[in-house]
Amino acid sequence: MYGHHLALERMRYGLIAANPTDLEVYLFHEGSLYQSYELFGAHVIHEGGTVSTRFCVWAPHARDVRLVGSFNDWDGTNFRLQKVNDEGVWTIVVPENLEGHLYKYEIVAPDGRVLFKADPYAFYSELRPHTASIVYDLKGYQWNDQSWQRKKRRKRIYDQPMVIYELHFGSWKKKEGRFSTYREMADELIPYVLEHGFTHVELLPLIEHPLDRSWGYQGTGYYAATSRYGTPHDFMYFVDRCHQAGIGVILDWVPGHFCKDAHGLYMFDGAPTYEYANEKDRENYVWGTANFDLGKPEVRSFLISNALFWLKYYHIDGFRVDAVANMLYWPNNDRLYENLYAVEFLRKLNEAVFAYDPNVLMIAEDSTDWPKVTAPTYEGGLGFNYKWNMGWMNDMLKYMETPPYERRHVHNQVTFSLLYAYSENFILPFSHDEVVHGKQSLLNKMPGSYEEKFAQLRLLYGYMMAHPGKKLLFMGNEFAQFDEWKFEGELDWMLFDFELHRKMNEYMKQLIACYKRYKPFYELDHDPQGFEWIDVHNAEQSIFSFIRRGKKEDDVLVIVCNFTNQAYDDYKVGVPLLTPYREVLNSDAAEFGGSGHVNGKRLSALSEPFHGKPYHVRMTIPPFGISILRPVQKRGERKQNEEEVHRHVIGRRARKSASLADDKHR
Repeated sequence: MYGHHLALERMRYGLIAANPTDLEVYLFHEGSLYQSYELFGAHVIHEGGTVSTRFCVWAPHARDVRLVGSFNDWDGTNFRLQKVNDEGVWTIVVPENLEGHLYKYEIVAPDGRVLFKADPYAFYSELRPHTASIVYDLKGYQWNDQSWQRKKRRKRIYDQPMVIYELHFGSWKKKEGRFSTYREMADELIPYVLEHGFTHVELLPLIEHPLDRSWGYQGTGYYAATSRYGTPHDFMYFVDRCHQAGIGVILDWVPGHFCKDAHGLYMFDGAPTYEYANEKDRENYVWGTANFDLGKPEVRSFLISNALFWLKYYHIDGFRVDAVANMLYWPNNDRLYENLYAVEFLRKLNEAVFAYDPNVLMIAEDSTDWPKVTAPTYEGGLGFNYKWNMGWMNDMLKYMETPPYERRHVHNQVTFSLLYAYSENFILPFSHDEVVHGKQSLLNKMPGSYEEKFAQLRLLYGYMMAHPGKKLLFMGNEFAQFDEWKFEGELDWMLFDFELHRKMNEYMKQLIACYKRYKPFYELDHDPQGFEWIDVHNAEQSIFSFIRRGKKEDDVLVIVCNFTNQAYDDYKVGVPLLTPYREVLNSDAAEFGGSGHVNGKRLSALSEPFHGKPYHVRMTIPPFGISILRPVQKRGERKQNEEEVHRHVIGRRARKSASLADDKHR
């Protein structure tokens, strides 16, 4: 164990030797070399006044391995790698600085075929359609996110607000028909995210991938930030700028499967290497990919090291782990058979990540009912700290797609999620998966007239913010993108020329500001004490009312949601406190494009029990609307104009955004 720590410390400080050590090789084959990127790949070595470049690759079935590249006219005759051990670690040291050069491994397979493979551990790759790896030194970027790192260590995300903006880097906004670069996105995206109040951005996979249409989910270069948008240092700059602005960065990460392009990981040395040997286990026929062999120690070293690599070199704040269900169960079976290799891998992954940084977000995209996904591994859990609530998302979209006059028959699709809301730490997602491949945009899922679609979408977003759990919204939803996500183009920014889209966008800004302003929305997200139904049984009118509570006993909000187009002017709602209430947000306000059924005055609580509560108020219920009430708790409290408060918050954000945009070289 002592030797293990010495090796890790040596690698932590970048002390790379010319030749692999016995300990490094041993730990790699054991599945516990969690900095394997320091052993494998291409590394420029400065030693004793000389500079050389070391290459190291794992090819256990290869008969021979040669290094080819722009430095030797792609002729590997005199660049044969030395086989270090019988398990297939190969290495070569070239006595010159090859930074910036293209290279591949020329591998002679067991059957004599010659394969040309990109480096699985390459830090940088050629721009597609070219496929060579590039020698790149990741060191040298000067980070300026120390304040962000201190803030992360001080605050626990569990009782903090979290609203994630999910986006596809290549189709958020184009520049004269081309992709925006990492640096251009820093200038444009960050002020936009700040203006809307999102706390994090979540980026669809940015590992190197050959096909734009795969959105990064079918990768070849797990250690290479895709060259589509710039260099590795450019991506570091993007993350750095996000952190300086107070925005966390989450990466979509795909440790379950990989694409089968000839230059990539598939049959790397002519035989199954990174994938399962058994075809039934190996082939992912739905996606046309290959499944990682999660029982193979070297693959575990590769993948767990990869997660730690993004944390160390790119200061990433978390991962949304894709397709966890595809890992937990063996593929291509009529029945669900648990993959115990995957279970062990996920536990070791999460243990390693949280040992490195306990503040990382490890988010499982899991559509199954696997228990204890977000429980610690020492309690028998998988060890994630968040899970997407796919059940809530599916139920709510089915409910909203139901004609309003039929919703009384599917009332339980709204109420069911509260039966399990505290079984895991949940994020409520409206992600890219719901607005592509013929599923329509969220706006177009709403039934009714043009205006009713907008009203119901405002209501849905409001209910999402009021429901226990953190939040995630895919790009374009914040201004009611009308069409499906067009990943080959960009968002329909021209919709800001239309009134209801502008008003929807204003509503989203104020809704997120309201969510972040009031602690009952998030302080007890993972505690059943944070939620209480007022009236859960009114299926006939499709009206739901409930309380969200903060840590202080009297810190409460009353939320009323009406999922039909019928308005009510004198509706009784039970409340917990004998105090006046004021409406802090109403989705039917005219400024948001609504019909104006709002509660403009304070609502007096009456000493008469109702809905099982000791008091009640009489209020206006908006059609297809959500009303959020807050008790006025201090005698003589000055009545606040919520619109002015929100404008102040948004104005302050806009000024901060403008300052950041002007100061591009911090």
